[in-house]
Amino acid sequence: MTVLPDDGLVRCDWALGRPGPDFALYRDYHDQEWGRPLRGRVPLFERMSLEAFQSGLSWLTILRKRENFRHAFSGFDIETVARYTDADVARLMADQGIVRNRAKIEATIANARAAADVEDLSELLWSFAPVPRVRSQRPADASEVPATTAESTAMARELKRRGFRFVGPTTAYALMQATGMVDDHLRTCWVP
Repeated sequence: MTVLPDDGLVRCDWALGRPGPDFALYRDYHDQEWGRPLRGRVPLFERMSLEAFQSGLSWLTILRKRENFRHAFSGFDIETVARYTDADVARLMADQGIVRNRAKIEATIANARAAADVEDLSELLWSFAPVPRVRSQRPADASEVPATTAESTAMARELKRRGFRFVGPTTAYALMQATGMVDDHLRTCWVP
């Protein structure tokens, strides 16, 4: 639990980042997006893609490049990304504004193709959300936050069955946290 000097609000420890220009970026993501229910094909496809790109990296790296990712991947429009070709892969590999990892780029394109075949991506992903918990059931500290759950394992299994890539149980759980399918804000955190 940490209280920030600029507003006196208690936040989850991870939201602090390091002092400097990224402080507001991390704080605002925590305060305004992380753990808030998110629905819709494009927003969920974007978050799924960004979580895959984050794998093995700092989330701050992804936040810094988020607008570049949106531009590079056509606003994460599923049908547009699903039509990407080898020329698009080459373009993305040359784009210094994003994480240039061929496996993750190709997975994002494959995931767009898989998502295009899903009638309702939002419904599919949210079908794995556990029963919402009340504030008193939220984690007391970061040690109580799991890396995976039975639900994230089931989500990953179903997504892989449908042809999605880079969606293991840990990435699936991070997606669930980021999109409010689970609420892992600490009990003492000001976020409702």
